[in-house]
Amino acid sequence: METFLFILNSLLFGVALSMDAFSVSMANGLNEPEMKTGKVSLIASVFALFQTGMPMLGWLFVHTVASIFAILTDYIPYVALALLLFLGIKMIVEGVRHHEDAPRPALGIGLLLVQGVATSIDALSVGFTISDYTWDRALLESVIIGLVTFGLCFLGVFIGRRFGTRLAGKAGILGGVILILIGIEIVVRSWLGI
Repeated sequence: METFLFILNSLLFGVALSMDAFSVSMANGLNEPEMKTGKVSLIASVFALFQTGMPMLGWLFVHTVASIFAILTDYIPYVALALLLFLGIKMIVEGVRHHEDAPRPALGIGLLLVQGVATSIDALSVGFTISDYTWDRALLESVIIGLVTFGLCFLGVFIGRRFGTRLAGKAGILGGVILILIGIEIVVRSWLGI
């Protein structure tokens, strides 16, 4: 029963934590509806990697420098908001400037890494909630979170691609608005203690 509850808890953490990455994946698919499957896999892998690594990083901080990190915890939502605002505004500006016959700029690895950090930074706090776990158990939970994230992000890009084809030039604007709303939602959740 304990193993079942552990796996269920890990899966639920994975779903909850990957919602921001899922939404950003949809925005990426909206912006680039002709994206190849290899790039879809890369996007899902980057988000999964960050969602796996951040809880472990949080767990490590608790076991090494928790007192220093506790001071920074209040600023995490604002860092995520700043990163997502930057990306969202950039996508909106590119969407407004976009002409129907002009190719859309493809998502580069630099922006993808920034998205990965921005959408997973709140997963650092999971490291605090699993701080009583042994290293191997914390790693297993983090890997489950990463696998759930991979699956949802892969799906998110495909959903975005489908709608991106229908929305044509307005997809970048919609994607940018989604990123900004996700950033605002992260800050509001932190204010409400959710």
